[in-house]
Amino acid sequence: MLNIHNLSISFGGESLFDEITFRLGAGDRVGLIGKNGAGKSTMLKILSGEQEADTGQIAKDKELKIGFLKQDIDFIQGRTVIEEAQQAFVEIKAMEKKIDFINEQLATRTDYESDEYTQIIQDLSEITHQYEIIGGYNYQGETEKVLVGLGFERDKFDKLTDTFSGGWRMRIELAKLLLQSNDILLLDEPTNHLDIESIIWLESFLTNYPGCVIIVSHDKMFLDNVTNRTIEISLGKIYDYKKPYSEYLVLRQELREQQLASQKNQAKQIEQTEKLIEKFRAKASKASMAQSLIKKLDKVDRIEVDEDDNAVMNLRFPISLQPGKIVIETEEVGKAYGEVQILEDIDLLIERGSKIAFVGQNGQGKTTLAKVIVGEIGHTGKLKLGHNVQLGYFAQNQADELDGEKTVLDTMIDAATESTRSKVRDMLGSFLFRGDEVSKKVKVLSGGERNRLALCKLLLQPFNVLIMDEPTNHLDIKSKNVLKEALKSFEGTLIIVSHDRDFLQNLTHSVYEFKDKKIREYLGDIDFYLDQRNVENMRAIEKRDKVQKEVSNNSNSKQSYNDQKKFKSLQNKLSNTEAKIGKLEKELKVKDEEMATNYKAAVAKPHFLENYKKKKKEIEQLMKSWEQLQEELELIS
Repeated sequence: MLNIHNLSISFGGESLFDEITFRLGAGDRVGLIGKNGAGKSTMLKILSGEQEADTGQIAKDKELKIGFLKQDIDFIQGRTVIEEAQQAFVEIKAMEKKIDFINEQLATRTDYESDEYTQIIQDLSEITHQYEIIGGYNYQGETEKVLVGLGFERDKFDKLTDTFSGGWRMRIELAKLLLQSNDILLLDEPTNHLDIESIIWLESFLTNYPGCVIIVSHDKMFLDNVTNRTIEISLGKIYDYKKPYSEYLVLRQELREQQLASQKNQAKQIEQTEKLIEKFRAKASKASMAQSLIKKLDKVDRIEVDEDDNAVMNLRFPISLQPGKIVIETEEVGKAYGEVQILEDIDLLIERGSKIAFVGQNGQGKTTLAKVIVGEIGHTGKLKLGHNVQLGYFAQNQADELDGEKTVLDTMIDAATESTRSKVRDMLGSFLFRGDEVSKKVKVLSGGERNRLALCKLLLQPFNVLIMDEPTNHLDIKSKNVLKEALKSFEGTLIIVSHDRDFLQNLTHSVYEFKDKKIREYLGDIDFYLDQRNVENMRAIEKRDKVQKEVSNNSNSKQSYNDQKKFKSLQNKLSNTEAKIGKLEKELKVKDEEMATNYKAAVAKPHFLENYKKKKKEIEQLMKSWEQLQEELELIS
């Protein structure tokens, strides 16, 4: 599908890759990993054709289609969510315009008996048939399904994209890519703007994707659940294994240990040979033997051990001073943006030393409440900070707020106080900004490097309550692990907004879910929360629990029993109907492919078109039945 041979590229005289070679095929789901600045995003740009390498070749099939999800996107203003998502169907949309034009001609012309009119009717028949083959009657449903999977509510489909945040626009862009018939998907940090439920949906989608997927992500759990191959870029080389991330790490370590053992044994043999050479050189009768051993030694292929880039930042969050027992207290706090109410009647009591995760879909108010607490935005209701509380705040866009024209060093010096200014260079060194790197302008840093700088800048001010909004965005896996350990050791109070399940595991003691303007507390870590939510999301179990409760309250209630029985019956019918639709759609897809390949040969088969139309009609009838069953379920749920 795609062959990369001897690819090299350098920036400012420093080599990023050096003669990298690998191949991508259908079914490959590759996790492209490496430290911040290793060249992952550059590799995606080269593969997409957006950037050229210095040397090397990329060979690909002529008709190969590549979709690329970048971190920076541009939208044309004036389109709704559904209209923007449907830009994925370029061919279908072009064909719709042709059909509209032909229909307009048929409506305005009156020369019904002419050859031209007959030809227009034939053209309409052919283009309508082609429209059906390429999915013209299915794309609207597919678009809605993907948008819902990525967290959009149906009543938001007709809203303009201009009214959505950058994170939600990124979801629309991701939806477009997933809807296109691309052979290769290049995804740069696809989970950065997704909530946990949307990530789980995306995992399922990509696992079943027939083409090739290359993912740059620092979400270890996401990589483990989706990928079947890992390519690591490290120190200009690549390490390529057909294993997901965690299994790859084990194999890579085993290989390195084998290399070290082999290198040690070879070193012993070389040392023994060198001793013999020195011994034989002293004797004239053994001189020829010494020369023979020297030649043999020169031919030895020295075993090299793969270099490992183990440089990680040194991070510790010191507590400024001990606050009172209650650090944050809210009473009936609310927040609205115009007519849109985001939070309503929020009562919260946070004690000293708490470690809390804020989770929930985007737009439910997690960031809003964080900003309310730190005093960045106004609110209704009461908010009280405890005695001696000093807030530290890492905003979701903290790295983007840095001045791109300033150098790394100037960024820190300008934010430092008199007491911290002398420590700036040491702090930057702890965050892997060493030597000439402190003179780099912020605008040339990678996303992860900017995040590291923003974290370093945060430590210039004292705090005992730390609020962090998506701090792991763009951080490489090693840096994330360092950050997690530092937060676990932090003796102050922690509130963290994150969708990264692996990062949140064993980090917080409670989880607050934001939903429908309210918050709900779960007394456990993220695993406990997910376990609870998985049960809640299964409507059949919800209905079962509801019915069982009614039965226990009134054991003689025949209505509750009948509801339960009816619900199960409808669920079974719905499942059977969905299975039949799926089977028929697969059969139709085969026939569509036959017609697309050789239309005349396909329709020449006995009863081919008759069976084709029959299956289409069956699907239409089943879809109507499915809609009726759904409506009945809604009425009793």
